[in-house]
Amino acid sequence: MNHLITITKADGERELFEEQKLVGSLKNAGGNDEIIDDILEHLNREIYDGMPTSEIYAHAFKLLRSHSMPVAIKYSLRRALSELGPDGFPFEKYVAKIFQAWGYETLTDQMIMGGCVSHEMDVVAWDKKKLVMVEAKFHNELDLKSDLKVALYIKARFDDIKENMFDYGGKRKLDEGWLVTNTKFTDQAIRYGECVGIKLLGWNYPQKGNLQDIIESLRLHPFTCLTTLSNVNKKNLLAKGVVLCTDIYDNPNVLTEIGLKSPNTDEIIAEIKTVCQIK
Repeated sequence: MNHLITITKADGERELFEEQKLVGSLKNAGGNDEIIDDILEHLNREIYDGMPTSEIYAHAFKLLRSHSMPVAIKYSLRRALSELGPDGFPFEKYVAKIFQAWGYETLTDQMIMGGCVSHEMDVVAWDKKKLVMVEAKFHNELDLKSDLKVALYIKARFDDIKENMFDYGGKRKLDEGWLVTNTKFTDQAIRYGECVGIKLLGWNYPQKGNLQDIIESLRLHPFTCLTTLSNVNKKNLLAKGVVLCTDIYDNPNVLTEIGLKSPNTDEIIAEIKTVCQIK
């Protein structure tokens, strides 16, 4: 493949196409050598200078799906998270679902009083042992990372909050401050977070138990990964507060509420069973 070909990222910026980055993401999704070679051979015929990254993804996803639906779903997860937009509210709900799966009670969009000023906190989570507050940093574009500036800003907020008492599951002080992003952290943000004690959770961090690991182990697949839903369907479901595939599985009536009927609804439920490995 011609390595001097440039591709166009979501923000319009161009960069050289790196075949190994694509190979790495395909391997990470569980693609074997045969599948990867097939995708590269196909892409070699189709790629052109300035090709959008979204188009490269679409080609790869379509071929992966024909080989292995589980591998295709895993490959699509990161992009599916970025579709919980355009604003960050659905992602805040998604982060709350993670803490609920860990056994916490949660509230979103809370106004928290600090020592100096009040702060809008995306997620507050608590159990008998801990009170946790979370800043959920959502990016529409996969290439955007949460950087050192974000980590510094979050640390300043938690410093202002930590001396106050709060009434979540009883009178208590803040135990942990978290920064959660749907994309990646820069190396500096990770280094700083580890140094000052901010809990970080993103696509690439920590090495074990990162966002991708959590989605797969707890079956917290965002419903935006479903191929049986149109973009209009997804927008309507987001408006109803749906964030997980299991939200639809547990309440299939939400599909009829947005105007879908059988056999479409049956296909959607069948795909959810495949994605979440529900028997």
